[in-house]
Amino acid sequence: MNKPLVLAAAQLNLWVGDLDGNVAKIVAAATRARDEFGAQLVATPELSLLGYPPDDLLLRTALPQAIEAALAKIAAASSSIHIVVGHPDYAGGSVYNAASVYRDGQLVVRARKQLLPNYGVFDEKRHFEPGATGAAVFTLEGLRIGLCICEDIWGAGPAAAAKAAGAQALLNINASPYNIGKPAERLAVLRQRGAEVGLPIVYVNCTGGQDELVFDGDSMAISASGEIGFRAPLFEEGVYPIRFEALTPHGAIRASTSTEAEVYAGLVQATRDYVTRNGFPGVLLGLSGGIDSALIAAIAADALGPEKVWAVSLPSRYTLDMSNDDARIEAERLGIRYSVLPIEKPFTAFGETLAPLFGDRPIDLTEENMQSRSRGVLLMALSNKFGSVVLTTGNKSEMAVGYATLYGDMCGGFAPIKDVYKTLVYALSRYRNTISPVIPERVIERPPTAELRPDQKDSDSLPPYEVLDPILEAYVERCCSIPEIVAMGFDEATVRRVAGLVRRSEYKRRQAPPGPKVTPRAFGRERRYPITAVYGDL
Repeated sequence: MNKPLVLAAAQLNLWVGDLDGNVAKIVAAATRARDEFGAQLVATPELSLLGYPPDDLLLRTALPQAIEAALAKIAAASSSIHIVVGHPDYAGGSVYNAASVYRDGQLVVRARKQLLPNYGVFDEKRHFEPGATGAAVFTLEGLRIGLCICEDIWGAGPAAAAKAAGAQALLNINASPYNIGKPAERLAVLRQRGAEVGLPIVYVNCTGGQDELVFDGDSMAISASGEIGFRAPLFEEGVYPIRFEALTPHGAIRASTSTEAEVYAGLVQATRDYVTRNGFPGVLLGLSGGIDSALIAAIAADALGPEKVWAVSLPSRYTLDMSNDDARIEAERLGIRYSVLPIEKPFTAFGETLAPLFGDRPIDLTEENMQSRSRGVLLMALSNKFGSVVLTTGNKSEMAVGYATLYGDMCGGFAPIKDVYKTLVYALSRYRNTISPVIPERVIERPPTAELRPDQKDSDSLPPYEVLDPILEAYVERCCSIPEIVAMGFDEATVRRVAGLVRRSEYKRRQAPPGPKVTPRAFGRERRYPITAVYGDL
């Protein structure tokens, strides 16, 4: 290197399928990188042209031609700057996950992803063929850069091949979704790979919500010795310059944040992108005075602005005055629209209609669920009439054990805390109140209750959440067996009961709305269990 280089990390929030919009973002990022920062290169995320994950959009017969036309626009915009763009590459009857580098209208180099992830949320072997082993290396102002894609940096082969081909630095473009602990895990992998090959690494990731995934960005650059020279903010779209001097990267480094701050920002991002990109004018939710709906009201207001949030209190004969008061107080603090629709009349009407068939059978869970379904009918009616999407308020603890009512509190189009354990719900609520005290303290302090019968508490039906959540984490996320969980010190009868509830509730979860993944293993696209199965102590 004869002089310092500036490489720009374009940490973009891209929309799956929006070729025109994504091209515009990429071109705008390149223009800013060149004109404002004097960058010689701008790198965009994995599959930045199409968005990630495209899933079966890749099978559309018109897509290959549309991709070529979009790449031509990128090439035309590459005057005096190298643009790195991720895209599907259709060739010889196969599809590859590729990255191309353009400069002054010409293709400089093209890399094809060699290591295709097929675990967790990833399903790349369904659509892509692996690229041939080897290296894609190009020269930028005297610096030899090895280009690779996402998973390629998690294995040793592609980095070693780039080093053998003369690379002096690695550029890795990504579409890596967030979960708790992922930023630290990424950094550890980059440091390991950098130490193996003795090269600095620039890591560029996307940000934004995409259905059940949320991407945090976390773009970074490390030296060959593993020192962080640059690290982008989490969940913030932007173009960030990285200055290279003597093969050492330099740039802004974000301040460290708490897990609660990370998760909360991710939930806000995921909610905002889901609602706005699907064309909903706003959101509706049942605001009960309980902790789950309280947190979701805050997330929605932060994501969309209070003017797009409509909270509806749906009290029953069992709803306490304090619940009604707390719901109203939070709505006032957030500045969101607030309405009250008592469910006594529809609930009574359902009961009277069913009475001839119910006969003298005693009141039981059926009547509790009828209350929840009365609320669901009203919220969905408002959604149909006014167009806003209903946010469901169930958390991961409840979804795991089926402590939710189909066609009742599970009604809706998006579930912001679907992957948030109840204990984390409380932590997130406390965190949100450090920003501004919008959730009444009584909501956080009082024991959780569904208020479907007199003096009801969640603990009447479930183990305390401080016990339940660690069992669920072991059983659902780490796939531990019942004997293994008992060996951790949990009561065997409790573990067996929880495991049984998880298994029996699979059919409910299949009918739940999507929600963003924030834990290492979420219900949905990365946990695929049969509904009808027997697996005992497994």
